[in-house]
Amino acid sequence: MHCSLDCIMCICEWEVFFFTISLCVSQGSSGRTRSFSLLPHLPPSSSPASQRHLPHHGPQSNIVTITHHKSPAAARRARNQYPERLLDVKEVMNQAEGQQKSLVQSIESLPMRGSLSCLDHDLLLLKATSAATLSCLGECLTILQQSAGHDCGPPSGESSTDTLQTPFALHHNDQPEMFYMFWSVHELISPEEEVMDSDDNTEEDLGVLDDQRSVILHLLSQLKLGMDLTRVVLPTFILEKRSLLEMYANFMAHPDLFLSISAGSTPEERMVRFVEYYMTAFHEGRKGAVAKKPYNPVLGETFHCSWEVPQDRVCPLRTETNPKTNQEVTGAGSDPYKVRFVAEQVSHHPPVSGFYCECAERGMCVNTHIWTKSKFMGMSVGVSMVGEGVLYLLDHGEEYAFTFPSAYARSILTVPWVELGGKVTISCAKTGYSANVTFHTKPFYGGKVHRVSAEVKQNSSGKVVCKAQGEWNGTLEFIYSSGETKVIDTNKLPVIRKMIRPVEKQGRTESRRLWQHVTAVLKEGNIDLATEHKHVLEEDQRSDERQRAANNMPWKPKYFNKEDDEWVYRNPLWKTH
Repeated sequence: MHCSLDCIMCICEWEVFFFTISLCVSQGSSGRTRSFSLLPHLPPSSSPASQRHLPHHGPQSNIVTITHHKSPAAARRARNQYPERLLDVKEVMNQAEGQQKSLVQSIESLPMRGSLSCLDHDLLLLKATSAATLSCLGECLTILQQSAGHDCGPPSGESSTDTLQTPFALHHNDQPEMFYMFWSVHELISPEEEVMDSDDNTEEDLGVLDDQRSVILHLLSQLKLGMDLTRVVLPTFILEKRSLLEMYANFMAHPDLFLSISAGSTPEERMVRFVEYYMTAFHEGRKGAVAKKPYNPVLGETFHCSWEVPQDRVCPLRTETNPKTNQEVTGAGSDPYKVRFVAEQVSHHPPVSGFYCECAERGMCVNTHIWTKSKFMGMSVGVSMVGEGVLYLLDHGEEYAFTFPSAYARSILTVPWVELGGKVTISCAKTGYSANVTFHTKPFYGGKVHRVSAEVKQNSSGKVVCKAQGEWNGTLEFIYSSGETKVIDTNKLPVIRKMIRPVEKQGRTESRRLWQHVTAVLKEGNIDLATEHKHVLEEDQRSDERQRAANNMPWKPKYFNKEDDEWVYRNPLWKTH
C-alpha cells in the first residue's frame, strides 16, 4: 500500500511538472514577441543532478526566459545571452530527469502481481512516454546549443563539439581546469565520482542441473540446425552476471599493454606490440571456463568506465640497444595515464554494439562496432562477431584495422564451456605490415583446446617478422625475426581494475544500474525472480519501441553516428588531437 501511494504521488508530481511546461509554452505561443518561463515547482534536492554548482544570476536564476524578437539587433542581443540561459535550461532538465528517475523507481518498487503492479500497461506506457519526452527535450537542447555555438563561436582555443562546454566545467574561480568527460549533452561523467571496481563476477562451474537440463531439452526440441537465435528467448539460468557492453570493456583489462603499442620505435614493433596485446586481451574478457551468456544490451544501454595506468607500467622499447629504465622513459612520480571507455547498444535488430576507448596523453584511440550473430549448431551454439575495429596511433599517423574471432558454447547439456575459433586479420595500410591470427577449435578426436597461432609479416617483401603460438587463456610464446623469444603467461599478467561510478550515481541507461535487480537475485540464486526482473526490462523495451513507432520517431544513439555500414563515435580524439 505504501509503494502504491508513493507511485501515485510521483505520477501526480510528474503530470504537474509537464502541465507547467505545457502551460508556459502555450501561454507564450502567439504574438510578435513570444516569451515563456519555466518555473519548476520542485524542491532543490529533488535530483542529485540539481545539486551541481551552477552560476547564479540574481534571485531569478531558477527561471528560464527565452524571448524571440523580430528585430535583428534584439536577436543578436538574445543570442549573446544564450549560453547563460542554456545553463538554466540544463538545470530544469536535470530536475525533470530527477523526477522521472523517482517515478521509474516507484513503479519498479511495486509488486509483480496485484491490482497495481510494475507490469501494469498504463504504468509501462507512462515510463516510456516520460523517457521519450525527456529525449525530445534533450534533442531540442542540443539544437539550441549548436545554434548558440554557430552564432557565438567556440571559446578561444577550443573546438566546437556537440557537448555543452559550460564555463563552470572548464574553469571555476580561476582555479586549474577541472577534468570532466563530456561524452554528450545527455550525461556528464565526472571521474571524481569513479571508484575502483570491486565486483568479481567469476562464474562457478556447476554444470547443468537436472531441472535446467529439461528446460534446455525443451528449447532444443523447438530449434532447427543453423537457426538464428537472435530473437529466441533463452532461459535465465544461463545468464552471466554482466552486460555484453561490460564484457567488451573487460577486454581492456591490460591497458598497460594497450598503451605500450604507441611506444614502439618502428612500424614493425608497433604491429608486433598490437598483436601481443590482442592475443592477451581475451582471457580476461571471457572470464571463467563455464559458458554463460552476458545480458543482451537493450537499445540505448550504455557503459562507462576508465583505467588509471601508472606510467612506469608502460613497457620500455624492446628494440632499443640501451633501453632506459621505466622511470627514465616515463618520469618518476608522474600522474597516471587515463584510459577512458564508453559503449552503447546502437541497434537492436540487428543487435549492434559500438564502443570507443581513448588515451589522450598517448595520442591513441580505438573505435569499434560489433554485430553479434548467434546460431544453433546441435549440441553447441556459435556466435559470430561481425564488425571491425580501428586503432588510431595519432602521433604516428597510423590506423590498424582488425576483426574478431567467433565464440562457441560447447556441451550445452552437460558442462558447457567456451572456445574461440576463426581467423582474424590485423592490417596497417600506411606501414604495409599485417598479421593473421588463427583461433583453433578443438578437433572432434584428440587435440588441445584454446590454441591460437599468429604470424606478422611485411607485405611488400613477404618477410615474416614474428610468429606466435600457445593458448589464448594460458601461455603464449612469441618468436621474433632477430631470434629473440618472449613467453607471456596470461594468467600471471597483472590486471588493472577499471574505475566505475557506483550504481546510485549512474544514469538510468547505464548497464549496471539497468540490470542491478537481475544481477542481485542471480547472485542469490533466485532464478525465478531474476526471470521476472528480466521480463520487466524486456517489456519496457517493447513499450518504448511501440511508442517510437506510434510517434514515427526513429531511434537515435547518444554517442555514435552511422557512417555507411560503420558506427563511429561522435567526438573522437582524431578530430581534436
